[in-house]
Amino acid sequence: MTTPSGYTCIIVDDNEIDRLTALVFAKKYPFLDIIGVFSSATEALAALKDVEVDVLISDIDMPELSGLEFRSRMMKIPVCIFITAYVDYAADSFDMEALDFLVKPFKAERFEQCMNRVQHYMELRHKARLFEYSLGSDNTVFIKDGHEKIKLNLHDIVYLEALKDYTRIITTSKKYSVLSSIGQLLHETAFSSFLRIHRSYAVQPHFIDKVTSQQVFVQHYSLPVGRSYKDAVLNLK
Repeated sequence: MTTPSGYTCIIVDDNEIDRLTALVFAKKYPFLDIIGVFSSATEALAALKDVEVDVLISDIDMPELSGLEFRSRMMKIPVCIFITAYVDYAADSFDMEALDFLVKPFKAERFEQCMNRVQHYMELRHKARLFEYSLGSDNTVFIKDGHEKIKLNLHDIVYLEALKDYTRIITTSKKYSVLSSIGQLLHETAFSSFLRIHRSYAVQPHFIDKVTSQQVFVQHYSLPVGRSYKDAVLNLK
């Protein structure tokens, strides 16, 4: 839960030196409100029953309950940053929707890069929550930005991009975000013309310039093709 002093943050690491190092680095960023520092995931789990957390900074290789197992139980935390000495955990960490993966020992410059990503993501997420959408009857969609409603022509939307719990809408002239999953949008009749090419992308067929087995080119964008969507994409040729 965002507080007046920033985004609530917890640090979990069974190594005291690493835990204190992460704490010292994190304290340099005013937008982080550090509400807990724990020596084990088990301890953190017990302490966070009724607490909302925005940012989790956690080690992975810990006794009793690993950082990955802890994260699997705390997927509601928007931002997860894993800090570990084991590079082999990278793939597993991103399966747990980690925003970043830092390898110990890390330097201040790398931590700063990570914090920039956190701030950008949280600001974008907050902005998305200010948007609502409603469908018009004339091939339009209304994007609510604050107290204003912006009318978009559905035919001007180039593609949709899934970003966790919201969707980015890319038009011919601008980008918007709505607090709705890409799956929810594609179930709407108004978005039935969009072609799903990837778990994270859906495009308007009339904007497609070129298709390969791995990419779809729309205007000046190059988008990936998911393995399970290849047949549908190649049938466009």
